[in-house]
Amino acid sequence: MAEKNERPIKVVAENRKARFNYAIEDTIEAGISLTGTEVKSIRNGKSTIAESYADSRDGEIWLINANIPEYLQANRFNHEPKRPRKLLLHKRQINKLMGAVDREGMTLIPLKLYFNERGRAKLLLAVAKGKKLHDKRETVKKRDWGIRATRWLHPSYAGTEERWKQ
Repeated sequence: MAEKNERPIKVVAENRKARFNYAIEDTIEAGISLTGTEVKSIRNGKSTIAESYADSRDGEIWLINANIPEYLQANRFNHEPKRPRKLLLHKRQINKLMGAVDREGMTLIPLKLYFNERGRAKLLLAVAKGKKLHDKRETVKKRDWGIRATRWLHPSYAGTEERWKQ
């Protein structure tokens, strides 16, 4: 039998500041209910999820404030760029997420918008808790120390300790 050509995962939009501003507890993959023009616009790669979040309404999880620009060739059949979009999850997953948000004060933050191997649009959703200012400073300190430690230990950076002390 011939092997199927599987497409690699294509990341379309990423929320880079989420890991800096939030402490990520758990992640879950969710499908998104989209119209045809939204899918074509996402494939163009112009969508953003940096300012978006997920919220529960009537027992469902919705993606709020995600910007998927209008598809230029769609004419009058176009979509609204910042409309709420329903996330496709199992009932048990929805109950788990809603419980974390209600009881523990967590937030649902989208991390990545991508197309999986089958060509379906998926959203990597994180259950996160907001960081305080001192937590963010601690993250920066650890990151800087990790960079310096790898430079000092690497043989090609011999003698750079003196340059760092100056």
